[in-house]
Parts: sequence; C-alpha cells; structure tokens
Amino acid sequence: MQPIETKVLYRIYGHGRGWAFSKTDFVAEFGEQNVHKALSSLEKSGRIRRVIRGIYDYPKYSELLQQTLSPDMDQLAHALARKFNWSIYPSGDAALNLLGLSTQVPASWVYLSNGPNREYHIGKQVLVFKRTALKELGFTQADSGLLVQALKALGKDRVSSKTIVSLRKRWEPSIKARMLKDTRTVSGWIYAFIKEICQDRNA
Repeated sequence: MQPIETKVLYRIYGHGRGWAFSKTDFVAEFGEQNVHKALSSLEKSGRIRRVIRGIYDYPKYSELLQQTLSPDMDQLAHALARKFNWSIYPSGDAALNLLGLSTQVPASWVYLSNGPNREYHIGKQVLVFKRTALKELGFTQADSGLLVQALKALGKDRVSSKTIVSLRKRWEPSIKARMLKDTRTVSGWIYAFIKEICQDRNA
C-alpha cells in the first residue's frame, strides 16, 4: 500500500465505523490527485464502500447478521454538507430519530440547507435537502438546530414531561447554557420548552 493511501486509511479508521466522507475531507493535507487514487484503491480492495458518486463510508458490520449494515444517513448528510460547504440541520422524523424521540427509521431523511434542493436515493431510503431561509439555520450550535427541529416536528401538544426529562439528560449544563442563548429568536412556544430542557434543575 502506498504511504498516502495508508495515511488516508488510518484517518478513516480514526473516525470509526459508520463514518462517511468524500475527497474533500482529505485534499487539504494530501492533494486532490493523491486522494482520488487512494480512495479508488481502498474502495477496490473493499476497505471502504462507495455509497453514491463522490461519497464513501467505512461501513459498520453486524456480527449477529454477519453482514455490513446500510449506510448511516446522518453521516452521509454531513459528508455531503462538508463536500459542498452547506449548513444543514435535520428536520422532522430525522431530528426525532437522532434525538431518540422516535425509534422508527425514517423512509425520508430531510435536512434544511442553505444549498440547493437535492434528493439522493440510498437503498430504500431517501436523503432530501430543502433550501431554507438563513434565519432557520443561523445557530452557532449544531445541537440547537437539532432540538428546534425536533420540537417543531413533535408540535406544541405532543411535547410531554417525559420528553423534556429525556432531552434534559442529553446535554451537559455548559452546552445547554449555550443552546439557551442560541435559540432566543425562535417561536415563543418552542423557546418555552427549550428553557425547561436547558435550565439546569440541579443548579
């Protein structure tokens, strides 16, 4: 194996199984031609998997099923966002799934984006990017956007005390304090729930 190919492979291994990526994640350090050759070689040898044009992953493997698992849709979304320099936030069922508020795997993973409207078909699932006003994406914390979209997906009447307790446990107090500042301009009912979630009850 060539030295650059080895370095790229170790970088991939360092992110762990399930990580999705494109050549954009490596070109600054190794150069475009070198990375293109390395990824092509690693894909041919079966060490990585080509998911869609220009996007690869280091697939997870199930010992129980004795097979590689389907790609991680959230990882693919973020790999595409890095490749095209988009800001994205999961919305709807995708946001609920990522926060553990729904155990159902969405058929469509919808992300709000400052890029163009796009759809990618991955097996039986669809990855959708919807162009959205910048004010919907203007959070400094990725978790802020995720929480706001999850609450929107649930709706005002479906946010239970159990949901609030579950979300409260998810983040450290320092992160919750930043999220509280980050989301001050969102709708009143959403911010009321965010305050319940982010104000540290043990303080």
